[in-house]
Amino acid sequence: MKTITFAVCGFGHIGKRHAQMVDRHEFGELAAIIDNDPNKLEDAKIIYPKIQTYLKLEDFINNQKSDVGIIATPNYLHTSQAEIFLQNNHHVVVEKPMGIDPKSCYRLANSYANNYIFCVMQNRYSPPAKWIKSIVDKGILGDIYMVQINCFWNRDERYYTPQTWRGSKEFDGGVLYTQFSHFIDIVYWLFGDVKNVQTKLYNNNHTNITEFEDSGFSNFDFINGGNGTLNFSTSVYDKNFESSITIIADNGTIKIGGQYMDEVTYCHIKDYQLSVLEKTQEANDYGHYKGSANNHDKVIDNVINTLNGLEKPHTSAAEGAKVVEIIERIYNSAK
Repeated sequence: MKTITFAVCGFGHIGKRHAQMVDRHEFGELAAIIDNDPNKLEDAKIIYPKIQTYLKLEDFINNQKSDVGIIATPNYLHTSQAEIFLQNNHHVVVEKPMGIDPKSCYRLANSYANNYIFCVMQNRYSPPAKWIKSIVDKGILGDIYMVQINCFWNRDERYYTPQTWRGSKEFDGGVLYTQFSHFIDIVYWLFGDVKNVQTKLYNNNHTNITEFEDSGFSNFDFINGGNGTLNFSTSVYDKNFESSITIIADNGTIKIGGQYMDEVTYCHIKDYQLSVLEKTQEANDYGHYKGSANNHDKVIDNVINTLNGLEKPHTSAAEGAKVVEIIERIYNSAK
């Protein structure tokens, strides 16, 4: 096993999480942190006094080299910064969403065959998600009839006001990109691509906060058979309520619920007994609000193991681009 060096671009909540996971890893080395906020770089120096810090990605590229660049910046910067790393012979880890323009995402996926692009889809590592994946892939459920996804979270002025990019259509993209892309990824991972998408969007209590709608529902057919519905909202009062998926199939019915799709709340399958699953990790806690499952350690594990030839990437650029494409189709179907 060789040590893999990382540069973290963006030292906000998620960037700090990635830096922490790299620093803790036996075969990971945190080499640099890049952020255009001098105060964040001062914080980084206090936590990691041995690393180099840079205000610009270009300054890092001109002065230092690492094996992997981690991109944890605002959504609209993901693809352009990934390309800078890739052009300079780095592998990249791109936080969700891979971008907010599917064409740019696909171009990256198809243009850098000699470099790995790892898309962060950490909810795939949650025990209930891994369990559902295994029984779907084994055909235990039989034909899939209906899938319902509910994502009901809180994101109010406490979330949007401190950041100028959040809530912007151009820079943020919308709640399906920033809050709920993980769950669209889970649906795509389990059941494949969708067609015949129809969507309605609403803005309940974010009219003066965001440039996009906070709620909606979408229905679609799966190309592989069955149909699905997605109900989502960030207008829930005060705190997150639920992220759930219900599957109605030929041989049984399943529901994974809880705030973060982290609990098996119903399982009734023909000739099948659910065994005890491992404990789900806590959600990322950002004070006034919470995010998805805290599985970034498993993302870094996969990166290091892949670059040491022990594993294959658990996620790909093509999958990240497909999720962005599905999100765009959902939004476009409401126009």
